[in-house]
Amino acid sequence: MAMTIRDIAREAGVSTATVSRALRGLPNVDPVTRERVRQVAERLDYVVSPAASRLASGRAGSIAVITPYIARWYFARVLSGIESVLQASDLDLLLSSVGDPSESNHLPPHRKLRRRVDGFLVISLPTDTPGVGEIFDLDLPVVLIDTDRPGCSSVGIDDVAGSRMAVQHLVNLGHERIGLISGRALPSPFRPEENRIVGYHETLAEAGLAIEPDLEACGHFTIEGGERAMTSLLARPRPPTAVFAMSDEMALGALRSLRSHGLEPGRDVSVVGFDGHEMAEHLDLTTVVQPVEQIGARAARALLDRLDSPTEGPVHVELPLEMVVRGSTAPRRDRS
Repeated sequence: MAMTIRDIAREAGVSTATVSRALRGLPNVDPVTRERVRQVAERLDYVVSPAASRLASGRAGSIAVITPYIARWYFARVLSGIESVLQASDLDLLLSSVGDPSESNHLPPHRKLRRRVDGFLVISLPTDTPGVGEIFDLDLPVVLIDTDRPGCSSVGIDDVAGSRMAVQHLVNLGHERIGLISGRALPSPFRPEENRIVGYHETLAEAGLAIEPDLEACGHFTIEGGERAMTSLLARPRPPTAVFAMSDEMALGALRSLRSHGLEPGRDVSVVGFDGHEMAEHLDLTTVVQPVEQIGARAARALLDRLDSPTEGPVHVELPLEMVVRGSTAPRRDRS
């Protein structure tokens, strides 16, 4: 028969209220009494009921994560980082995937989540997206990932700086016709995408290179899309000698396109990606590495901190980027 809190109280010689406070780490319990209760609970193999603990604390015991996608690599890795923190905190993860914010979607009724969650993590979605904006009216803690809002905590990277790192690397190698594989045609609903395009244009302008729309193609952040975009760039009258793909998955597709056309990445056309995908190393892809799982973990910790200290002001965390150079980039070489 499973032990109950009454059994622990009877064995330890204290009230059930004292047992509850002691096992949940609440104040106003004598240290000697707390230790005695803990030892009795351990000896009797008593496990605190999560439901009872949540009821006593007044918390729902779960966190809502609002994300446009689940299966795509970046979002899956961010979710992995979030989950690693929430597991250690005994909080459940309530996941809501809303799809591309530029399309018509049936967004979840966030007001109905008020009594089901203790806070929200929002990944990449603009804060004025219909439905998402309602979150900020619920008087619950919110932490944003890859986007921001005045007065709200956020975690992310400097996408402009990361893009500039990638394009400057190609400029330093002597490339003058540098193509871009972006996600979609502007305007984009995602700020990271907009910022990476800004970094690309700024770096070309500072190097005295022309910004040529003919050297830009959309890859929709997929391997297949990156392959199609690279194929279209190769078909241009004057194709680029180097390409910056705004995600590693699109860059991997670009590598596949080059090889299918008998071209060698680096020697014939240089390619730089962005993300730090695990396949980048295996396929010798130069890339700007962002700490994706760490972004999710830091955001989850920031939300837990807000739950523990509701009056604390917002925090803004910007994690560092790293340029990893591999064989997919090389000095410009004129192709005959």
